[in-house]
Amino acid sequence: MAVPKRKMSRSNTRARRSQWKAAPITLVTCDRCKSQKLPHTACPTCGTYAKRQVLDA
Repeated sequence: MAVPKRKMSRSNTRARRSQWKAAPITLVTCDRCKSQKLPHTACPTCGTYAKRQVLDA
């Protein structure tokens, strides 16, 4: 198992961790009702997916 040979300083640790960012949620507009929804999912407002009614809304 790999074990670090030297202690990593706080500045190096924080510099490495600074790249860990939360990505913004990608939203697309629904073709039918024009509301925002997650891509590749059924629209929670109108219940359509790929221009077909899949949920009872």
